[in-house]
Amino acid sequence: MLLFVGLGNPGPKYRYNRHNIGFLAVDEIVRRHGFSPWRRKFRGKLCDGLIEGERVLVLKPQTYMNESGRAVGEAVRFYSFVPDEVVVFHDELDLPAGKLRVKLGGGAAGHNGLRSIARHIGPDFHRVRLGIGHPGDRERVTGHVLGDFGKADRTWLDPFLGTIAEHAGLLARHRFNAFQNKVHLSLNPEPPKSEKGKS
Repeated sequence: MLLFVGLGNPGPKYRYNRHNIGFLAVDEIVRRHGFSPWRRKFRGKLCDGLIEGERVLVLKPQTYMNESGRAVGEAVRFYSFVPDEVVVFHDELDLPAGKLRVKLGGGAAGHNGLRSIARHIGPDFHRVRLGIGHPGDRERVTGHVLGDFGKADRTWLDPFLGTIAEHAGLLARHRFNAFQNKVHLSLNPEPPKSEKGKS
């Protein structure tokens, strides 16, 4: 069993913020795989279901980003998870929009949600880093992160979230590298090789 954690801020005001892409990703997984209804537990919203025969719990902390670790810590202790069984979906400034990387452990890189989780369960959890792009100027970072996705973003965001949900079974089976590669290839298919002799 794994615990998928989506990071974001609660409430309609923040729903489509770039900072909430973690919430959007787990929402699409839950929808695609027909999970149970959300229920209030562990200072968050919790649901569960099966992905390709593997049981997965999904948690969306409702404590605001900076205190995400409180909710995650309670769930981890209750179910006796080890950090390696926790997969956190979060926004990543240092990746181009629509790109994804999976990483085990490491620092918070300025992300307050990751920092809070590390304080409560240690740093050795899996991170699914969801690229939202960088505005190019440090002074514009806060406005970019807390700004809403625009109409133009839907052209990459919807396929991105759909592909993550489609291949979430690889995560559920602990095949983290395979998941990363599959998402990348699905969104960036290799062009067909030219037939020999053709110019």
